Amino acid sequence: LPTAADLAMAQASGGAPPAGTAEEPEPPLWRSRKALLGILIGALFAAGFLVERIAPGLAGEYAYWPGALVGLAYYGRRAVLAAFAGTPFSIEMLMSVATAGALAIHAAEEAAIVVLLFTVGEMLEVVAAGRARAGIKALAALVPKTARLVDGPDGAIREVPAASLAIGQVVVVRPGDRVPADGVITDGASSLDESPITGESVPKPKEVGDPVFAGSVNADGALQVRVTKTAADNTVARILHLVEEAQASKSPTARFIDRFSAVYTPIAFAFAAAVAIVPPLLLGADWGTWVYRGLALLLIACPCALVLSTPAAIASGLAAGARRGLLVKGGAALEVIGRVRTVAFDKTGTLTAGRPRVTDILALAPDASERSLLGLAAAVESGSSHPIARAILDRANTDGVPLRPTRDARAIPGRAVQATVMGQTVLVASPRHAAESARLGPEADRAVAELEAGGKTVVIVVRGAEALGAIAVRDEPRADAAAGIAALRKLGVHSVMLTG
Repeated sequence: LPTAADLAMAQASGGAPPAGTAEEPEPPLWRSRKALLGILIGALFAAGFLVERIAPGLAGEYAYWPGALVGLAYYGRRAVLAAFAGTPFSIEMLMSVATAGALAIHAAEEAAIVVLLFTVGEMLEVVAAGRARAGIKALAALVPKTARLVDGPDGAIREVPAASLAIGQVVVVRPGDRVPADGVITDGASSLDESPITGESVPKPKEVGDPVFAGSVNADGALQVRVTKTAADNTVARILHLVEEAQASKSPTARFIDRFSAVYTPIAFAFAAAVAIVPPLLLGADWGTWVYRGLALLLIACPCALVLSTPAAIASGLAAGARRGLLVKGGAALEVIGRVRTVAFDKTGTLTAGRPRVTDILALAPDASERSLLGLAAAVESGSSHPIARAILDRANTDGVPLRPTRDARAIPGRAVQATVMGQTVLVASPRHAAESARLGPEADRAVAELEAGGKTVVIVVRGAEALGAIAVRDEPRADAAAGIAALRKLGVHSVMLTG
């Protein structure tokens, strides 16, 4: 087979256009079935209110019948389906019977209010679910829609849907592309930005035999990757499944309401039936009066406030968090937050700024200074977009170190960046790769080990065959991280940090 670099070059010069098709955008929340139902019932109720107030003798209570009947038809159907599914005493059944009873005793306005309030609660659940779906969509977007499949013994490349990739197939990943599937590198070397998956801000060097994750970004070298997991089983799909499970789980209060309704509904039916039947049968009371009272009791027993309260509180809490930059994954998580006594923080981008900065500049050669070392490294890295390169260039700009002219600049994927500066070859490389070009010595090895033990990423600046010095970068803490943890401590909440 041709190499990954050959395949990527052929694809860049004459490859087929992407084969993905544009996805239809998700309709806005107000166009969902429950939202449209709520708008319709609300409009009918408002129209009935106006008609009844403007011309009370024209329609009377029948002005509210359209809204009540629309709600009764929708929720009555759900109640019947729930009954056939083995749940005869559902909240929908109680509400449907109460609405029908209200119409029977000429309380159409109350019937319309019952279905309107119940629908508002359902609409608020739609709003909460919509906010949760935004996180799902962001996760799903990590994996590209198409992949460049190496097809046949001649190494021809064709665009295929990423979801169709099978285990054992080989794909080409060009610099700047997202990896379409979990796999193992079979050819090429590069640095991969795995921050969308792992959160780590510094790209990770990868070479033949190393695993790669779907959704990670190839930084600088062309790769061939053998697929090891299908689209349904890759890393992003598993994360997505966990998030969907978390969002589908009901809050403890919502689960309590479900259990409560299973007991409360038959009790409400029994009491209403007793009120309607017992006095006429045992005491000879008027049937019309007591049937009316039984239906009135059933209407009053309909727990609209209980059904409305939980989704309203959850939607309000999610919206309040979103305004403050907090994404809470559904009502269950929102309720748990109040009982939390230990918080586990992700490190990168949460407690840290998510962008590496130069922390140490260590001169190793007698004729090297920190300023000259930084100037050489910045000159070599001036054409790179690597996070370490950006950290070095930012430090050089802050210190006012001018960039020297370079030529013949090139990247050695996953290992180093090389350029000619003032007639000499200068290499900015990882310690392991630098050791192949220059002898570091025991003192330099100890210094590098100490820096790496402090959680820092170290690069060595090599000129010719001489190691001039080391530059260490690290993702530093955010300015407000300590204050936030101190505030949690005052609340009695313990904090821990999760990091690779």
